[in-house]
Amino acid sequence: MNILVTGATGLIGKALIPHLNHDEITVISRDPARAYLSLGHHIHALDSLISLTNLDHFDVVINLAGEPIMDKRWSEQQKHVIENSRWNITQQLVDKIKASDHPPHTFISGSAVGIYGDQKDQSIDENFAIQPNNADFSQHVCSRWEQIALEAQSDKTRVCLLRTGIVLAKQGGALAKMLLPYQCGLGGPIGDGQQYFPWIQLQDMVRGILFLINHTEAQGPYNMTAPNPVTNRVFSAALAHTLHRPHVLFTPAWMLKFALGESSQLLLDGQRALPNKLQAAGFNFSFPCIEQALKQTLCD
Repeated sequence: MNILVTGATGLIGKALIPHLNHDEITVISRDPARAYLSLGHHIHALDSLISLTNLDHFDVVINLAGEPIMDKRWSEQQKHVIENSRWNITQQLVDKIKASDHPPHTFISGSAVGIYGDQKDQSIDENFAIQPNNADFSQHVCSRWEQIALEAQSDKTRVCLLRTGIVLAKQGGALAKMLLPYQCGLGGPIGDGQQYFPWIQLQDMVRGILFLINHTEAQGPYNMTAPNPVTNRVFSAALAHTLHRPHVLFTPAWMLKFALGESSQLLLDGQRALPNKLQAAGFNFSFPCIEQALKQTLCD
């Protein structure tokens, strides 16, 4: 297959590309030299979509591009960067799919569980009725992101939306940023620790994407989260145990809000998201439980 990937040098993209080594891969990267260095010279790298008038050449498009949402405080300027890094390239892809006489049969596009908003301990699957909340920036970003992607849906192109939780990986992502305080014995729950922590091990994330590519009946949103979400307190205790470190401290909510501002909602809000649709389609998780996932990620 001919596959086009955006966001290929990100956490998920770098893990996914080696599994596509029997396919012809084109990636969009602002720095093609860096992409070749990171991903290997078996790919073809373009610095933008401008040179492509349509996507007739491609069978599958995988859209993983997006400014990391937790790297900086959410100033108004940074919010626009986060929005535009997701919305603009998705719109470009959709426009080029629509301009194609023989468009890609599959368009897989990113999203996140933040689309559900803060739902406390309520179990959520893909049938959950989302209540728009313009004050919730994460939900606002994801809602528009999905709306744009779904414009590509047609009788020739199916669209799958990746409502992704926290991806567990040792190198990169949220877990890597958490490790230092835990390794120093300073880790602990955030706030009251009762907010749910929807997570997925990186290998299962990659396998889930490959599953959606290969199952041609799959379309619509999919919760890319493990089937056993846990509270922040349970996750924190499991992480400390995996690292053989104490688990006695905690971070008050007010301190997190002071340090991170509005973006602290990503750590204080929660979604008890369940991958019911993915499992109903026949996908089996290699790492369904947090203890096993953390051991595989950090110890093997």
